[in-house]
Amino acid sequence: MTSIIEYVASALFAIAIIHTFSVPFFARLANRKGPHSGLWHMLSEVEAVFGVWACVMLFGMAMLVNVDEMVAYVDTRDFTEPAFVFAIMVVAASRPIIELVNMAVKGIARIMPMPNALAMFFVTMTFVPLAGSFITEPAAMTLAALLLRDAYFSRPGQAGFKYLTLGVLFVNISIGGVLTAYAAPPVLMVASTFGWDTAYMATHFGWRAAAAVVINASLLTLISRKHLLDGSLGAAPVEEGSKVRPPVPLTVIGVHVLFLVGIVLSAHHAPIFLGLLMLFIGYAHAYSRYQNALLIREGLMVGFFLAGLVVLGGLQKWWLQELLAGLSPIVLYWGATALTALTDNAALTYLGSLVEGTDEIWRYMLVAGAVTGGGLTVIANAPNPAGFSILKRCFPDGAISPLKLLLSAIVPTLVAAMMFILFGRF
Repeated sequence: MTSIIEYVASALFAIAIIHTFSVPFFARLANRKGPHSGLWHMLSEVEAVFGVWACVMLFGMAMLVNVDEMVAYVDTRDFTEPAFVFAIMVVAASRPIIELVNMAVKGIARIMPMPNALAMFFVTMTFVPLAGSFITEPAAMTLAALLLRDAYFSRPGQAGFKYLTLGVLFVNISIGGVLTAYAAPPVLMVASTFGWDTAYMATHFGWRAAAAVVINASLLTLISRKHLLDGSLGAAPVEEGSKVRPPVPLTVIGVHVLFLVGIVLSAHHAPIFLGLLMLFIGYAHAYSRYQNALLIREGLMVGFFLAGLVVLGGLQKWWLQELLAGLSPIVLYWGATALTALTDNAALTYLGSLVEGTDEIWRYMLVAGAVTGGGLTVIANAPNPAGFSILKRCFPDGAISPLKLLLSAIVPTLVAAMMFILFGRF
């Protein structure tokens, strides 16, 4: 029987979703510099939305039931994923890792049969998202967002190009991590239950996702061809007198790669990867001359967002699981794609894995729909808040419109749907 707490949690979950679409409104209020601008600024931080409403829910639970029940509920939540996204953001965004990825992107771009300006952009939108299948999606999102920010998003204006790129990036990251069984959160949640290994993912999901990533990036590059070739989307000019930093030694890059690999391999063991993160912060401080400022604040905000999603999402089972159980495979696919826009796709696939008596086609459609819709909103896929946090300052009022993001992601989402359905396993 559904409890009053579950009804309250679902109502607050709906309010939090509405809040995410209202972020630009609060940003405009904050920019007016009125007496409450600090409050409006806090409410305009999309990374704070679900954390704030999760705190409201926990306060309500303590009042409606008791404090012990509230504490017991929090103790049953698994916060490993929010902690992991925080750790991987900090390490992946370090200057040595960015330099390494830049070298890889430039090397691949040089051998492509197209102008370098187009090749660099195309490789950023394909190679990095697909690399998420090996370094995890949050790391790929962090790297891609930083590359785009520094190379293409630094100049003011060009909002149309930025939104189109953001929509393709979020979709490509969501589907680009399904070549393996451990990198994409919605796959990771069900791989063991469904008996799917990396070979299965590569043959059933991987090649379809890779084709969709290439098609999406190709269409975007073609649409942006004129601006990319005339240089109007390049990075902002370097100011005179700016300090020239020393190049990063290969040994420092190597140590950073080892930290990154260690955190990826220990993704399910928070004490280990958090310990590695502490060591990494110490090492980065010791060689600060080769570093940018670490993304500690941004990583913490994203972790807070995901933790709030874990707290609120844990009480949505009463309606979400029943809804999924009654859907046919094709309806399930489109339903999962749409529901992913309203809830984290990892939570969606996890609840679907609890449905008994499902066949292989039903399971395929559940996961395919969840990853297809992962670029539609900031809450649809765990890495999205990381990209949102890094890139939002490049948009008007320092905020990204969730509605414009949704509209920008529709076409790449339909391309992914075409690959997963038209070439699906029927």
